[in-house]
Amino acid sequence: MPLPAPPDLRGRVAIVTGGSRGIGREVCLALAEAGCAVVVAAKTATPQPTLPGTVYTVAAECDARSRNAGASSSSSSPRAMPFVLDLRDEASIRACVRATIDRFGRVDVLVNNASALWWHTVEETPTKKYDLIQAINARGAFLATRECLPHMRAQNFGRVICMGPPIPRGGREGYRAYAGKTAYYMSKCGMTMVALGAAAEGARFGISGNALWPATVVESSASENFELGDRSSWRKARILADCVLCLIADGVGTTGRELIDDEYLRTKGADDEDLRAYRCDPEVEPPRLLAEGAGGGGGGGGEGGGDWDVRRGDVRELGRDKARSKL
Repeated sequence: MPLPAPPDLRGRVAIVTGGSRGIGREVCLALAEAGCAVVVAAKTATPQPTLPGTVYTVAAECDARSRNAGASSSSSSPRAMPFVLDLRDEASIRACVRATIDRFGRVDVLVNNASALWWHTVEETPTKKYDLIQAINARGAFLATRECLPHMRAQNFGRVICMGPPIPRGGREGYRAYAGKTAYYMSKCGMTMVALGAAAEGARFGISGNALWPATVVESSASENFELGDRSSWRKARILADCVLCLIADGVGTTGRELIDDEYLRTKGADDEDLRAYRCDPEVEPPRLLAEGAGGGGGGGGEGGGDWDVRRGDVRELGRDKARSKL
């Protein structure tokens, strides 16, 4: 059974953090194709040699996708808005939401996608790096959600989606998932908890909150720059964008969940052939490395996850990290 058709999101407004490249860009484009007005919120305002794409280039792409999908060309049609956002700065987050309301009059969807990566042991984690990933990942998602919730509550509609993993549940061996990633999991599971909090507090107001996590390494600038395996072992970022569309359509019927992308799409009717379309290499099925690292998937962690022994942190130390890593 094929996946359901994308929802009609004309009249809806979404903020996507980290929208200038990778997963965030793909989510922005998918939302624009569905008729949604998109706020492309990210820090990159000018192209970088190793980081292509800016909030402005992606906003232009969104406008083109919206037109190509048949959206009205009138002044009332959804338009993408670039916003240079620093998630470490509370004032910047407030300004982003305020600009969204000033421009579009509402905010319906918040995708907390932006995050910083740090895969190292407790002993190898400097305070500066710990503070950075906490500020961008957990704190940034929390503040962005806090600023959007009052507007969602007032309109009795909202979707909060955080790119965070299922929280490892302990058990006999589940604690092993934290090996080499304690600081990272503290920040990323913090994003997951933001989604669960939005679900708990927004249920009476038509607001859903869900965490979403890839089963595999996903094609992105981070995957390329950190050399996270061969491209044949990746899936396309479109898989997460399609999950976002399904979650928006699901409404409050799906809320408070910790979802793995391919498992969730199977509940929506996807089969092996549908999932094959997300492979970067059509002939290679990518290993579900991240699902195993998050405790085996299943929407709630569990036992296992001890084989995700990958060291990554500073691109300048990539050679050293690769030499000490299984990937």
